[in-house]
Amino acid sequence: MSALFDGLVGQPLAVHLLDAALQHKRVAPAYLFAGPDGVGRRLAALRFLEGVLSEGAGCERARRRLEARNHPDLVWIEPTFQHQGRLLTRDEAVEAGVSRRTPPQLRLEQIRGVSRALARQPVESTRGMVVIESAEAMAEAAANALLKTLEEPGHGLLILLTAAPERLLSTIRSRCQLIRFVRLDVASVAQVLHRLDAVEHDPPELLAMAAGSPGALLDHRSRWAALPTELMPRLRQLPKEPMHALGLARDVCEALDGEQQLWLIDWWQQALWAASGDVHSLKRLETLRRHLLSFVQPRLAWEVALLDLTTDANAALA
Repeated sequence: MSALFDGLVGQPLAVHLLDAALQHKRVAPAYLFAGPDGVGRRLAALRFLEGVLSEGAGCERARRRLEARNHPDLVWIEPTFQHQGRLLTRDEAVEAGVSRRTPPQLRLEQIRGVSRALARQPVESTRGMVVIESAEAMAEAAANALLKTLEEPGHGLLILLTAAPERLLSTIRSRCQLIRFVRLDVASVAQVLHRLDAVEHDPPELLAMAAGSPGALLDHRSRWAALPTELMPRLRQLPKEPMHALGLARDVCEALDGEQQLWLIDWWQQALWAASGDVHSLKRLETLRRHLLSFVQPRLAWEVALLDLTTDANAALA
């Protein structure tokens, strides 16, 4: 087995399949890299494309260009937010201060760009290369457009990265070679963090949320660090008075954007489960998440949820 995938920890089956495809020169026109976020899918895509460009071996120049996303035959697409007629990635939206109340999407115009990219004559490589991150975030029209591209892929190479393959059209899944990625064990997570010089003492909720994903743990750390410190003690336990519940709802909505509020629900569910094992509270927070995603006014959604939780907590003490 080549050293091309040496940096990919804890994914022996995926490495075996991808390396075999390169060594035997049997690269499929489309792949579905399916597995949890943060376990190496993106890195595997980069190394696989490097192998395609360098005929199965490593190439430092190709690696640098792929990692910088500046290879002329590579198109890398990720979900976007729509703002003032522009499509912004998550990083661009954060930098621009754009409200991120709902998750980003892969949009029709982006998928149409995939078809155009694969139809062009490659500049340096033997084929055009496209990577689509979070493929499950495609809107319906975008998914249908991608299906047409997969039906006539030409000589291009398309890699879909997804944490939720069940949310893709079955016809899309059937036209891609599936490469499964798995959660890492504790030792492998520690190995990845050590390589990244990112070993820290993490709150137990973040470790539980990461669930064997080093990338997810790093993301949770950054989200945790961005939270106002004065909020956390108030969220460690349910409010006991209605006025406290209303005040907490106000402060959460004033301090956090929509994306941060959705993450906070994940964290709070973990914290409440560890503290009390109260299934009802977890379900009520899940209802709150659905309301936030369905465009209910956020402060109202938080007020109703926290008042319900306060009433339930007081009833349990009575």
